[in-house]
Amino acid sequence: MNKLINQVEQWAKDKDLHNGNPDRQALKFYEEAGEVAAAMSRGDITALKDGIGDTVVTLIILAMQHGMTLEECLQYAYDEIKGRKGKTINGTFIKEEDL
Repeated sequence: MNKLINQVEQWAKDKDLHNGNPDRQALKFYEEAGEVAAAMSRGDITALKDGIGDTVVTLIILAMQHGMTLEECLQYAYDEIKGRKGKTINGTFIKEEDL
């Protein structure tokens, strides 16, 4: 995983995307997330795999543009959820305070 992330980071640097406008990168993320939804609605597993991968690429670049790493962001999120209590309802986790 680290090798792939490094390859994406290098690709972004080669394209000068790490210095790009984060607002534009966020829009690219939304575009790719929309492709994930479209693939799911069509039951297209190949397009879903591509969309998930493309979405992760956009997040790696967005993190770079803010001086962060994907690992750092994921660790931050995990640290927030690891002790979270709640209940899974219809396949969705609902935080205890939202029940």
